[in-house]
Amino acid sequence: MNFIHFDVNKCILCRECIEKCPFNALCMGKNGIEVNDACRMCSVCVKVCSAEAISFEQKAGVVDKSEWNGILVYIEQDHGDIHPVAFELIGEAHRLAAIVGFDVYAVIVGADGTENNAEKLIAYGVKKVFVYEHKGFYGFKADCYTDAVSDCIAMLKPSVVLIGATSVGRSLSPRLSTRFHTGLTADCTKLLMSENTDLIQIRPAFGGNIMAQILVEDSRPQFATVRYKVMERAEKIENPVGEVVRCNVTDYLAQSRIKVCGIKSIHRKKMIEEEEILVVAGRGVKDEKGLNLVKGLAENLGGQLCFTRPMIESGLGDTAHQIGLSGRTVKPKLIITCGVSGAIQFSSCMNGSECIIAINNDPNSQIFNIAHYCIVDNLYEIVPRLLERIQTQKEA
Repeated sequence: MNFIHFDVNKCILCRECIEKCPFNALCMGKNGIEVNDACRMCSVCVKVCSAEAISFEQKAGVVDKSEWNGILVYIEQDHGDIHPVAFELIGEAHRLAAIVGFDVYAVIVGADGTENNAEKLIAYGVKKVFVYEHKGFYGFKADCYTDAVSDCIAMLKPSVVLIGATSVGRSLSPRLSTRFHTGLTADCTKLLMSENTDLIQIRPAFGGNIMAQILVEDSRPQFATVRYKVMERAEKIENPVGEVVRCNVTDYLAQSRIKVCGIKSIHRKKMIEEEEILVVAGRGVKDEKGLNLVKGLAENLGGQLCFTRPMIESGLGDTAHQIGLSGRTVKPKLIITCGVSGAIQFSSCMNGSECIIAINNDPNSQIFNIAHYCIVDNLYEIVPRLLERIQTQKEA
């Protein structure tokens, strides 16, 4: 990486930086101090240099944006398959790239089978897919995965890097942004592109009470993690012309201080983002009786029970099933809200559902502004009747 600058006029060749570098990334060359691929941008050398001869080239206000082009998408793999959030990121990357004439690239890191997954991405209009395949990448390990993706970014110099806001993405993205001394906006729900290539990153802030617009104006690349089920999935194109680029991976690059002793799959229920049918309990569900009614409706429809934030705060629900800016974003085929007022913090995270049925005894509830079918009545009267109709249909 070429982000560390050595001023030969200031350097007194004391070798202090070489001795203190924890990664053995510095050595004495013909023209002075040289840096190799082992550099992790930790800045120890900058701190120990008494002559102030070492600095990071990327400083606020001095980056040449014209040197950073394209949008790079990190492709996460889950149990050997491409995580579905990757296709949403590619779709969003194409939309943003079209505004400023950028190309869309992808980088994928993993063990055996990674290149096969990379081939699948070409059909989605990706210009180049950079593959880092090595047995050392078996199982996600944050340190060596960061090294591999950093190597790709340093070579490609993309203006924007998009990463899924998954557990893996949340571990990888801050390490990358720190490595490149630039900004990161996490859990974005909307992205916009300015004509000057600045990425407007929109995300909930202050507990979901406001939507913040964040820009990284003085450094590159611009890192953003994006929630699953927020963006539109990319579509396959006719006659794709992209290519898969197999990157050189040394044993050192794939080396990790983390040892994976084994990987064991555990049985888990679908996350609410993956469900096609959801039933939501809101503030109007006031007691255990109401909660059991709504839960029964979800079970009879073959879906999952979800909650609004007030239900979580009252101890009647769990955060894994919370919908909203401070919870999760969903896009099911059918969602039934029971006693939900429809505040923007909630509705903005489910208004992409194919069919929305709202039950509320307040005719002025905001949820009715986005619902396809509105039932103005007491949920304690309506839900039992719905359950009865469902049972009758099943028996028939």
